[in-house]
Amino acid sequence: MSTNPSKAYANKEFLNSHEARSIRVLCELTEPDVRLQSEGVENTIVFFGSARSKPLAEAKEELNSYLGKIPSQNEIDLDQKQELARRESSVLLSKYYDDAVSLSARLTDWIKETDKKYFICSGGGPGMMEAANKGASQANGKSIAFGISLPFEQGVNEFASPELSFEFHYFFLRKFYFLYHAKMVVVFPGGFGTMDELFETLTLIQTKKLNKEMPIILFGKEFWEELINFDQFVKWGVISPKDLNLFKIVDHVDEAFELITKNLS
Repeated sequence: MSTNPSKAYANKEFLNSHEARSIRVLCELTEPDVRLQSEGVENTIVFFGSARSKPLAEAKEELNSYLGKIPSQNEIDLDQKQELARRESSVLLSKYYDDAVSLSARLTDWIKETDKKYFICSGGGPGMMEAANKGASQANGKSIAFGISLPFEQGVNEFASPELSFEFHYFFLRKFYFLYHAKMVVVFPGGFGTMDELFETLTLIQTKKLNKEMPIILFGKEFWEELINFDQFVKWGVISPKDLNLFKIVDHVDEAFELITKNLS
């Protein structure tokens, strides 16, 4: 009696096995490119930043609500102090969420008014990534979300365009697509992931692995100037003075908007 064995490409157990990792990598390299081409995506403005930020009004409300539930700050225990500090930090960070929404919306309006072929692009998660997609959505524009499978984040945020939403398993392929079509990068305050994305981008530009001009904007002087003393890299001779020209620190939406539109005009 004859049998009908399944074809290798229909064998899900095999495709999800260790041995088929190279095939899965190739899928994540090829499928997004096909979909982006079908949507006419060639140029992007990429937003990086923390997943922990939220609308400023929401962060302030959460802080005030907590303050109303605890006794005098001189009488609270260690756990309460840590929670209070977390909520205060959220307010400090979240002012940039609103700036990211505003900048994305203004850029989307500019894209439509000038008939430029650019798309706002984010990592698809919450926080600054959500803000980038939200701004584009508020301006009735499409935006891209390159999401990543993580145990503490569930899917792509609601503001990204569904047809331009992706979920990657491999970080290195996600970062490839961040920069493959990028013409500008705006980096808002963020943690280890944001630093990884920033310094990999700087390294690729510095070593001329990216064969294009791509200015980087660091948004939020208070954050960046307190976090990193870039002049120390030059003092110790680990970068050249000209490498400091690879990025510019700005503090206002107007300044960022003017720099971006000037470079992309």
